[in-house]
Amino acid sequence: MNLPTITLVTFGFFEQDFLEQIARVVQIEFDYPVNLREGRIDLGEFYDPARRQYNGNSILKFVDSMSFPDSIKTLGIFNVDLFIPILTYIFGQAFLKGNSGIASIYRLNNERYGLPANSELLLDRSKKEVIHELGHTFGLIHCENPICVMHSSTYLEDVDQKKMQLCHHCHEKLSEFGKNTNQVKE
Repeated sequence: MNLPTITLVTFGFFEQDFLEQIARVVQIEFDYPVNLREGRIDLGEFYDPARRQYNGNSILKFVDSMSFPDSIKTLGIFNVDLFIPILTYIFGQAFLKGNSGIASIYRLNNERYGLPANSELLLDRSKKEVIHELGHTFGLIHCENPICVMHSSTYLEDVDQKKMQLCHHCHEKLSEFGKNTNQVKE
């Protein structure tokens, strides 16, 4: 029997090094091997022309319908503007205690806000968002600690303020859920 894994599925073009760096931090944080896969999707069916955005709820259901042998969690990575009906936009979302989540780098880019491109900052933000959404799939809710990666992020500044790791409290919660993680010193 193979070890259980976390699968990151990309939809669209991403640099291989970018993805491998995200996979490394996910493996460190959750202590599971990470598989990278390419997915195919017709995003047209998820597009809302009135909002000029993509329905995150529907995309999440699509990703949730995907199945990979030995994968305990699947997270789709996109580069499109996501929304859910009650919010103007989202960076990502996941099924709490579920098998899947999604994250998009679309609103994590400096250029979206008229700032100079910064690939290192984009990578850091992307890592945080992927870890955050996977945390939800393991049962973690939003943390009150503003530097914990599980803290809610409404704005890009919230993402930048957070560290890339779970706080001590969230690590303890993961252990309560039966998941061993690599403990991070704060």
